[in-house]
Amino acid sequence: MLNRRDLVVGGSAVSVAGAALLADRLQAKPPAKRFAKDFLWGAATAAYQVEGNNVGSDVWTVEHVKPSAFREPSGDACDSFHRWPLDLDIARSLNLTCYRFSIEWARIEPEPGQFSVAMLDHYRAMLDGCRARGLKAVVTFNHFTCPRWFAMRGGWTNPEAPQLFARFCDRAARALASGMHAAATLNEPNLMRLLRYKLPPQALAGSEAVQVAAAHASGSDRFVATMIESAAQTEAVLPIMIAAHHAGRAAIKAVRSDLPVGVSLAIEDDQAVGAPQGRDRKRALCYDAWLEAARGDDFVGVQNYERARIGAAGTLPPPADAVRNAAGAEIYPASLAGAVRYAWETARVPVLVTEHGVGTADDRQRAALIPAALDHLHDVMAEGVPVLGYIHWSLLDNFEWVFGYGPRYGLASVDSATFKRTLKPSSAVLAAIARANAV
Repeated sequence: MLNRRDLVVGGSAVSVAGAALLADRLQAKPPAKRFAKDFLWGAATAAYQVEGNNVGSDVWTVEHVKPSAFREPSGDACDSFHRWPLDLDIARSLNLTCYRFSIEWARIEPEPGQFSVAMLDHYRAMLDGCRARGLKAVVTFNHFTCPRWFAMRGGWTNPEAPQLFARFCDRAARALASGMHAAATLNEPNLMRLLRYKLPPQALAGSEAVQVAAAHASGSDRFVATMIESAAQTEAVLPIMIAAHHAGRAAIKAVRSDLPVGVSLAIEDDQAVGAPQGRDRKRALCYDAWLEAARGDDFVGVQNYERARIGAAGTLPPPADAVRNAAGAEIYPASLAGAVRYAWETARVPVLVTEHGVGTADDRQRAALIPAALDHLHDVMAEGVPVLGYIHWSLLDNFEWVFGYGPRYGLASVDSATFKRTLKPSSAVLAAIARANAV
């Protein structure tokens, strides 16, 4: 199980003290805010961000061409392809009851219609590892990355994409679904719409040049990859990805009808300052089509990191006294509850918090955010909003896409040379809450 050569309890005095203080507070009197007995406590990773060397994925190609939008290549990442038992041991040591991870499409189907039994066995071993540790597996079938061959066919702009994705979901589900607690078809398929709303056009410029370079490197006439798409392509993929979600869900359900299946969405806590038209316009652009598509699902995954205050002229800056993360965005603990409430009110299906966290090198911010956000989340649940669980992003500091290894979201840091995992004090805070099942 836990290999002490690969795991260091960083700042152990602070970690133990933080956990003890919280445990004492929870045990000194009956907690006012206790969660349901079957409430899930978890942490998340994504295959491409932690496994390393996913050479058949579209993003691997995009990382290595010039020009590239990526700050640095992913390389070995956290070497979780080999060290996944250690990661599961860490999750269990934190009193967590579930682990969210993704399966890498490009590993399982490296060429069209060619499925790797060895890779399916690899992910089945992970599912078995979760079960052996008492962790319920929440599995994402597509967490942004796709096979290179899929990008060479136009990625999600290809009208045949829903059928191609459904074929993958069928094969993967037949091998793996029996070991899953819940499944998400797609991770944040609305992200590019949200980013195009939030960011100035120049921030996302240059995708066409990257696509040309990637197509040339692949010997293809096109190459449309995750997060590297034009504004027109962002519009074009919406109905195709919704169709892919529905087709993927049907394929998974055909294998195991009792498996809960949903989709995970990036949702900010949008707050109207003055008239609500600006807020409602953003919601219509960024979320509503997906929340409508989720109405037939077993749950909707909510992934929240920020709130947005929206006035008549657009998004307002954070208040002058706001606490900010490493990127300068406001840390607002109530944002998770606001996003969850909105998702429930629109989709009317149970909510699973599939991601929540903060990018910061100051772990004190993470340690403070977790209990504060959960306090607000419990209030929303007390109002009657059905929330199935809370999964923190992320278990590990990992490869954060175009930003490389700069952002720090993990409950544990990872040494890039030795791959040793070092628990941060915030991990003890979450562990104490999970153990008490209360905040």
